[in-house]
Amino acid sequence: MDDAWYSIGELARRTGLTVKTIRFYSDRGVVTPSGRTSSGHRRYGADALARLELVLTLRELGLDLATIRKVVDREAALPEVAAAHLQALEVQIRVLRLRHAVLTAATRRGSTPEEMTLMHRLAKLTRDERHRLIGDFLATTFRGLDYPGFAGIARSMTPELPDSPEAEQVAAWVELAELSTDPEFRALMRRLAEQHADGRIDVGPRRDPVADIRDAVAPALDSGIDPDSPEAGQVVAALTSRHRPDDLLAWLDTATDSRRERYFELLAVINGWAAPDSLAPVSHWLSQALRASESRGGSQCRI
Repeated sequence: MDDAWYSIGELARRTGLTVKTIRFYSDRGVVTPSGRTSSGHRRYGADALARLELVLTLRELGLDLATIRKVVDREAALPEVAAAHLQALEVQIRVLRLRHAVLTAATRRGSTPEEMTLMHRLAKLTRDERHRLIGDFLATTFRGLDYPGFAGIARSMTPELPDSPEAEQVAAWVELAELSTDPEFRALMRRLAEQHADGRIDVGPRRDPVADIRDAVAPALDSGIDPDSPEAGQVVAALTSRHRPDDLLAWLDTATDSRRERYFELLAVINGWAAPDSLAPVSHWLSQALRASESRGGSQCRI
């Protein structure tokens, strides 16, 4: 027999398909025999082997048999078929990532059925629905306060989940969405905005108070300056020349709430930003320095 001709058994050995599967493809015209032996057995040419290898590849990629037949018969262009299948696959991947994120979060947190239902609902929100949810949270935080800079702050606090998010981003979105609907967290963020707007933490042209305090304290913290030292007193004097110490500490107590820091940690994950620095070391150092300054009789420290 010529080496270019194959029996069904030989095709099965070369492709890894079963004889039954090859006969099924042959009966449906996906591969056709080039002839038969005198005893009536089918014989296939080299083109049948190539078609079967392509069929096997496309089946492993998830294409249905009707589409595969169009491809191998050149009734449909492979790049177009691949593009359509890729789009469908991407949708499936997004769904699987959502499911993975919800199940992972439920496992880690020991969620109740009600909590898991809520997480699943939040994970499935459309882009517009996500924007409405966060928009309502930010409106509650800033509505009616007289400070034009809040528009920019609100934009910087808006999560933008990518079209094809990683599982970690989906999980972060679910947690952030839950946090943003928590009435106690909303009240906390509203208090911070009100403190900023009413000038109790006044930093000249209204720089972000977090940035102002961090910029003042971080160099001393990084240099290892003891909060009880006279050098620390100079930092305190600079800050208390602009802020009343009791207002400053009250603001820090609110700003360093673990829920606020968690919001910005989650925001960074969702938006692909660098993780934010915690305010806790700054707050702890400044609290100690303020009290040390008071004990030394600092004229502006009354806490």
